[in-house]
Amino acid sequence: MKIALIHDYLNQMGGAENVLMALSETFPEAPIFTSIVDYNAIDSYFKTKNVYLSFIQKIPNIRSHYKNYFFLYPFAFKKFNLDKYDIVISSSSAFSKGINLRNNKTLHINYCHTPMRFVWMSNKYIEKERIPIYLRIVLQPLFIWLKRWDLEKNKRINYFIANSTTVQKRIKKWYNRKSTVIFPPVDTQRFIPSNKCGNYYLIVSRLKGYKRIDLAIHACSQLGLPLKIAGTGENRHFLEKIANENIEFLGYQSDKMILQLMQQCKAFLFPGEEDFGIAPVEAQACGKPVIAYKGGGALDTVIHRKTGLIFEEQNVDSLKNALQNFEKYRFNSDVCRRNALRFKKDNFIKEFNNFLLKARQSKAPR
Repeated sequence: MKIALIHDYLNQMGGAENVLMALSETFPEAPIFTSIVDYNAIDSYFKTKNVYLSFIQKIPNIRSHYKNYFFLYPFAFKKFNLDKYDIVISSSSAFSKGINLRNNKTLHINYCHTPMRFVWMSNKYIEKERIPIYLRIVLQPLFIWLKRWDLEKNKRINYFIANSTTVQKRIKKWYNRKSTVIFPPVDTQRFIPSNKCGNYYLIVSRLKGYKRIDLAIHACSQLGLPLKIAGTGENRHFLEKIANENIEFLGYQSDKMILQLMQQCKAFLFPGEEDFGIAPVEAQACGKPVIAYKGGGALDTVIHRKTGLIFEEQNVDSLKNALQNFEKYRFNSDVCRRNALRFKKDNFIKEFNNFLLKARQSKAPR
């Protein structure tokens, strides 16, 4: 069987890229099709693969301004000719699932990290990213067009896989399609417990508005709790302005240092609503509890009062209350680790192969 993998963009390493890498390892002969690539920003593994790029890669300074050209991506993925492949697996939170398959015998499976947040949750997304009003007015017609494009392209997908129960509900709500949940793989062999333990709380994240790191900064500042924040992003200047001296911005950190930070933290904070969220699982694999907002993937990955605490409202007071209650509990590192092992890579590969076998045997029409 000839298999092709297709991914939105390869210009950063995150949960979606870890999924793509696991799929590529599972199907090593499969080429990868994507819009753009930045080999300096992704795992060196991808340098060993056949990666086919769209015309967008040729746009000057595209690596820095790739979001500004979002209206071109539907046309970019339409240009790829994948008709010679028996199976196409799209790894997508945006555009790559919109490929144009003219061969009805080709099986298209979409691993959906989420329906497009900036389209289907545009008001919430725009508010958190602090987009100017004049730009919001310009974007609204484009969002309407993208919704129609998205719905039309979804009709051409045989099967949806959701990365969490939250995303599964979104697929049903907005696409009216059924999906199967297969959780993303987590590197539980690298993230392991350590005997060392510090007295700080930790966030590892890209510094973006929707991550709601501002809640953790305000809560820890008001309670005088030490918080270390590892990561970079366009929101760093704003976050530094609202932080007190007990908040430490570490910037970019190596994989080795991220591991040490997780191994030695008191607890991992996760105030945003993520589609899945790899970092809280990595922290639990290190034997550390997680304090997370009650939404998104955390509902699948954090067990309240056993591997961490879930706070109800996405606001400062609710997080402060969780931080204060945290001191009353004693969390077992072995329990945290066992919970994280549910998401190990071997489980992902096994579940995906089983799904693929069933899909080939009873192909849904497009």
